[in-house]
Amino acid sequence: MTKSPPPEPRLSATILLLRNAVPQPEVLMVKRHYEIDFAAGALVFPGGKAAPADASSDWDDWTDGDFGPVQQDARIAAIREAYEESGLLIARHCSARGPGATLVGAEIAEKLSPHRSAVDRGEMSFLALMQEHDLVLALDSLVHFGHWITPVMMPKRFDTHFYLAPAPEWQIAAHDGRETTDAVWLSANDALAQEVDGRATIIFPTRMNLIKLARAASVEDAVRDFGAEPVISVLPEVGKSPDGEPCLYIPAEAGYGQTMELLSRVNV
Repeated sequence: MTKSPPPEPRLSATILLLRNAVPQPEVLMVKRHYEIDFAAGALVFPGGKAAPADASSDWDDWTDGDFGPVQQDARIAAIREAYEESGLLIARHCSARGPGATLVGAEIAEKLSPHRSAVDRGEMSFLALMQEHDLVLALDSLVHFGHWITPVMMPKRFDTHFYLAPAPEWQIAAHDGRETTDAVWLSANDALAQEVDGRATIIFPTRMNLIKLARAASVEDAVRDFGAEPVISVLPEVGKSPDGEPCLYIPAEAGYGQTMELLSRVNV
C-alpha cells in the first residue's frame, strides 16, 4: 500500500509585540480559546494562517518595506492577526510613511477596533479598511525572529514565520473574545515560569522562542541583536533520546540553546 505524502504546511505568521519593563522587556501573549482546534487553551503570541487576500498585489502601495512575495505575505498576515486578536495596529498614516516613521496611536486604533471581528470573519477587507483610513502597514518595523515548520507526521502542518516588533505606543491591547480569551503582558521568564508551575500551557515552538527572547535586556536590544542574526528554519524531526524516549530534534544552529525535546513535553 502506497503511503500518503505528508500534508503541505500552510503559510502562517506570529508576532512578538514588545514593550520595555523592569527587569526584562514584556511580550504580549494571548490565551487561545478552549474550543479552538489548534493549541486550545495555550498561551501564545498573536498570529495565525495567512489568508489569500494577504498575498494580493494590491497591498504593494499600502505597505512600507520591500520583502518579496513570501515575506510580504507573512508580514501582512502577522499584522492583520495582531489587529484581529489584540486590537494593536502596526500601521502609519500615508502622509507620514517611510522607514522609522511614527506608528498610529490610540485614537486610530480605537476607531478601527469595532471592525476587528468583521475582518476576522472575512466580512470586511483588511486592505480596504487601510485604504479607507489612508493607512499603510509598517512591514519594515517587524524583525524576522524565527521560522518553524510543523513535523511531517502531524495531520495539520504550518509554515510559521515569527516576527518581533516594538508595540505601538499608547495603544491598548484587548483580547477578541472569539479566538482568544485573555491578553497579557509578560516577561519571557515570567511566561516560562507560569508553564513550569502549571498556570499556563505553552507549546514547544512558543517556549523555544520565549527562551530565545529572554536573552534581550530591552526592546532596543531585541530589535538590534535579533535583527542582525540569521534565521535558521526549524523542522523538528522525530527521534529517540539517549534514554530511548521519543523526542523531537531541532538544529543547533537555530540558536535556541537546546536541540532535543521529549515528546511528553510537546503540547499541541
